[in-house]
Amino acid sequence: MATPKNEPSCNARAASVSDIPLEDRYVLLIEAVQDYAIFMLDADGNVSSWNPGAQRIKGYTHDEIVGRHFSTFYTEEDIAAGKPARELQIAADAGHVEDEGWRVRRDGSRFWANVTISAVRDASGALLGFAKVTRDMTDRMRLTELERASEVSAQVQITRENEQKRIARELHDDLGQQLTALKMSVALIEATFAARDDTASLVPQTHALQTEIDAMAMSLRRIAADLRPPLLDDLGLTAALEWLAEDFTKRYGVVATVHVEADEPQFNEFASTTLFRIVQEALTNVARHAAASRVRIELAHDGDRLSLDIEDNGVGANLGSPPGSTSFGLLGIRERVRQLHGTVSYISSPGAGFHISIRVPSAFVR
Repeated sequence: MATPKNEPSCNARAASVSDIPLEDRYVLLIEAVQDYAIFMLDADGNVSSWNPGAQRIKGYTHDEIVGRHFSTFYTEEDIAAGKPARELQIAADAGHVEDEGWRVRRDGSRFWANVTISAVRDASGALLGFAKVTRDMTDRMRLTELERASEVSAQVQITRENEQKRIARELHDDLGQQLTALKMSVALIEATFAARDDTASLVPQTHALQTEIDAMAMSLRRIAADLRPPLLDDLGLTAALEWLAEDFTKRYGVVATVHVEADEPQFNEFASTTLFRIVQEALTNVARHAAASRVRIELAHDGDRLSLDIEDNGVGANLGSPPGSTSFGLLGIRERVRQLHGTVSYISSPGAGFHISIRVPSAFVR
């Protein structure tokens, strides 16, 4: 089949590429690269070539940077420490050097760079200069830092939860028993006073004291439960969430309900605690900002994925507006979800309530 005259054949196109001198082909290849800064330095470290990727990453045009020393890209601290000259010397001696660190763009901003410098020599071994390849690794570095910070945060939360569990147990067991013993002693004193005519008038005071002790014991139980609800350890997440919803309703007059679809999976301790704290933080936001009359908590598990939804009928929020006081609670929820390798989304608009939707892989909660 003949090829139309206005369309060159594949062989013709291949032949035209092969006719380009090898050196020019390398130049075309380097010019086409956008994700890497690829350029040459002379033997003294001055920039002698510049590709579009270098301009995109570092911000300099060809005319602005060619002829300037490559230390321009280093931070003041690295320049003072002699790092540019040291890296050229290592590259000259060893053939190449690789480094990761902060570099400086034309506008003064910093980026995290992976840098390779390779010595270029002629046939006799004389040093002609250096080939330098730089890649912007800022996003990867920040992701690594975020993951590291998340791991540290998770460990801090585990430590804090363990400490709160210890304090709650001591409050409930030790101080709670002491209050019980104190009430019994006051009851004995009251009985003694009631049996004698000369002290009978003191009975109302001892009775009032017992009432105060009961109030102290109730406050103590509430504090201990806020620190670490015993139901979470004894009966599991569902029971703890039902207690939390009932307590929230009593405290704030906002009807909170819990709905669990299917049987609760066997959560590990970290997952149970994290999910409980997420709901607790969400309810705190409802109490402070939602002006809602009801809130629904729904927990579902379909085998591969856990779903947690918290939805209220309050005033809602404009998710596109600047961060407000509620954003701190939402950031805390997002960080806890991240520790479970899950995702969280917020659905809301003014006057339409607020819906927090969380999805977590089952593998990270069992």
